[in-house]
Amino acid sequence: MRKNPIVQRETLGAAVLQVRSGRATSRTTLAKALGISPSTTGLYVDHLIAEKYLNESGLNQGPMGRPRRILSTQAEAGWFAGLEFNAQRIQAVGVDFSGSLKMTVELPLPADVMAEQVIKSILTCVAKLAETMQGPLLSVGLGVPGLVDAQAGIGLYYAFIPDWNQVPVVDEIGSKLKVPVILQNNLRAIALAERWFGLGHGLNDYVILGPRSGFGIAMVQDGRVVEGSHHAAGEVGRWPWPLMGGAGEGKELHHALSAPATWRRLAGVDGLAKLPEDVRAGLAAFSDSTGPEWEAVCADYARVIGLLHMIIDTGVFILHGPLTMLGERFCQSITDAACAQMPALREGGLKVVPSTLGDNAGALGAASLAMEAWSPA
Repeated sequence: MRKNPIVQRETLGAAVLQVRSGRATSRTTLAKALGISPSTTGLYVDHLIAEKYLNESGLNQGPMGRPRRILSTQAEAGWFAGLEFNAQRIQAVGVDFSGSLKMTVELPLPADVMAEQVIKSILTCVAKLAETMQGPLLSVGLGVPGLVDAQAGIGLYYAFIPDWNQVPVVDEIGSKLKVPVILQNNLRAIALAERWFGLGHGLNDYVILGPRSGFGIAMVQDGRVVEGSHHAAGEVGRWPWPLMGGAGEGKELHHALSAPATWRRLAGVDGLAKLPEDVRAGLAAFSDSTGPEWEAVCADYARVIGLLHMIIDTGVFILHGPLTMLGERFCQSITDAACAQMPALREGGLKVVPSTLGDNAGALGAASLAMEAWSPA
């Protein structure tokens, strides 16, 4: 094997990732995926088998040539925790070494939650996961709302938690758990969840639409999540609103298109009206809606998504959050309205679909983040 220990660790981690994803099922396919010689690949595989990270068993007979032994990951080698939060709750999942979801935990947060309590609640969720998961905790992924500096491990700003400003999340969590902690914006974490568990599997270009407490997007281009030079790629919720037709009096896009704002608009109530206890269920009640409120909401979403598509030209927009309860009809209405507003989109391949993942998509994405970043010690 190569002598540089950093290169060795990275290559070992990459080998596990290729096997876990199913892109490599034998030593031969793994060598091709890693771009290294079969003999060197064999040394890495032998090491990972000896350390009980990989299995090699059975025979896979292809149409030609000799049978090949099948590589797979050892599910019990350890586990990854994935956690994602917003101002209302924390979602946590435990995923085994093979990438299978084994446990979920949800913890509500009080209305006046502050940063310190969020950190303590994250640790509580990990402890609850550990009661059931097998093997050692290997790494923790965190999906954090708002602006984040993933490299520095800092939550920069989140409008819905008053003191969430320059929070050293990785240091706070890592110092307690004694394992690597990987941080990312929660919508970008969801983009990884789609790659591993959802509609983004096998796609190189797609966009996550995230109308939740606020409104943001996450972009995957050429297989890579886009962060931006100032960690703010996708913060479209801060666009001035309306986008066309006069002054917005200080309002921003999330004031009109977040999940709570959308429910109020469909319900025909003012912006201060009390929300239902379950916003998802409240939105589901409008899935067969018609009339001017429905048309106005679809037209506004169409304007935003149509303009984004003209800039990004992505393969598909994947809708996440409570608005998925409006179903495929909502997504098709957005597409139709966008093409009516902007005829150039009719030949542009605009496609909007609801995610098949549920409320724990952000936590699954955070676990995916931990899996992708892991390498053996």
